[in-house]
Amino acid sequence: MTDAQDLWFDTAVSKLSDPQNQRVWSVIVSLFGDLAQQKGASINGQTLTQIITPMGIKPEAIRVALHRLRKDGWIDSTRSGRASVHFLTESGRSQSAAVTPRIYAREIAPPTEWHLAIAEDGQSAMLDGLLEQADYVSVNRCTALGLGKPASVARDLLVVHNPDLAVPEWLQRRLFPEDLRVTCSDLDVTLAELNSARGGLAIDEQLSAAQIATLRTLIVHRWRRVVLRHPDLPLSLHPDDWRGEPCRRRVAELLEALPRPTLAANGDLAGTAD
Repeated sequence: MTDAQDLWFDTAVSKLSDPQNQRVWSVIVSLFGDLAQQKGASINGQTLTQIITPMGIKPEAIRVALHRLRKDGWIDSTRSGRASVHFLTESGRSQSAAVTPRIYAREIAPPTEWHLAIAEDGQSAMLDGLLEQADYVSVNRCTALGLGKPASVARDLLVVHNPDLAVPEWLQRRLFPEDLRVTCSDLDVTLAELNSARGGLAIDEQLSAAQIATLRTLIVHRWRRVVLRHPDLPLSLHPDDWRGEPCRRRVAELLEALPRPTLAANGDLAGTAD
């Protein structure tokens, strides 16, 4: 690797890491969802450490996170000789597969129809069943916003369905709160800087498989925290400063520049040094 490529990798890891809010178990979920989602795919302990420790995460924290994920039914582990090998459970694969299209899509066709379900004051529990569904998001204690035409809802809810309803700024900002807008904007700026800085660097040819896996994990992890916050909403509900769609394209561009490494049968990465 040249000095320029080495500097780009170190800069990328520094900018993409989030030491203040980097839950190790969640990073591992992002890693397996990106690299080892297929049935039979696994990652051995040494490779997992090589990928994650450049993020500033210690091996002890990785072991604790793996223990939690095994307890929660996300990951299972076995032994291969002296090495531990880890893989997604059937449930873990299913949950990863469910969100994969939203994470990796370069473009989306946002829904155009939406409706509001409004409960009487003090009857917010009536919305609980709706909010468990993927196509609903809370507006306030008594109101939920749903995508598409209203299906079967409780008769005691007031349901308003009209895609031409006026959308006030307060509703846009309630659906896209400041912390989400800032998180998305920061990621968009970071990805733009990294794409610009890599210029003509042949990063996919010079970085090791483990380094590429580190960067892919960080990108996917940061983007997951944005794109999975709530369902994709109609454009009319987006505030003016929402950077979700430009950020989506930058994520896809950088992931394409960092092709997913190949896992060997023993859970190692092709091109990873022993």
